[in-house]
Amino acid sequence: MSTGETIRSLKYADIIALVMDAHEAMEKQDLLIADLALREGRGVVLVISKWDTVKKPDEAAKHIRDLANRLMPNAGGAPVVFLSGLTGRHTDRLMPAVVKVYQDWTARVKTGDLNRWLRHTVERHPPPSVQGKRIKPRYMAQMKARPPTFVLIASRGDQMPETYKRYLINNLRDAFDMHGVPIRLFVRQGKNPYADKADGARKPQGKSPYRGKPIKKG
Repeated sequence: MSTGETIRSLKYADIIALVMDAHEAMEKQDLLIADLALREGRGVVLVISKWDTVKKPDEAAKHIRDLANRLMPNAGGAPVVFLSGLTGRHTDRLMPAVVKVYQDWTARVKTGDLNRWLRHTVERHPPPSVQGKRIKPRYMAQMKARPPTFVLIASRGDQMPETYKRYLINNLRDAFDMHGVPIRLFVRQGKNPYADKADGARKPQGKSPYRGKPIKKG
């Protein structure tokens, strides 16, 4: 399949398994396809083929993962499957990786869990001040899945720096184990819509300030 055909086929896929030669991984064409897939809202699994021909697999695997994290930051720690089509080694790892990314792509996080995570994350690293006034995140909810999309209500939300948005997205991804999928976050200016209610967000459950796993629907 040509690059053009690959790009056109992205709109019909849910999860993209990006197959790369072990000796030529992370080339410009690979990065282009991965970036387009993520911008289209698709999940990504990185597949490294011809692994039977690699002489130092441990070193090569670390190098490829480091490259992926550096060159594909928007992939958010996408799973990497090293396999050999010739010998069949590790081919059994491909579908579980695809299923895991699909589950993350369709994940829904409970609003209570989300706001407990938000409070914990903001307390640890508050937003910067703008003209001497602090940006105050107040409430967060998930708008939809496929891919996971969230809205954050904050005072002076329209002034929130992109660097802080990326900080929130990266922490959200790690906290709720959503790797290999794009996470979209929209920040809106306003007040907590539940500020006038008795409790606001749900009461925390368990020992953690937020749950470690999202609620997922297939």
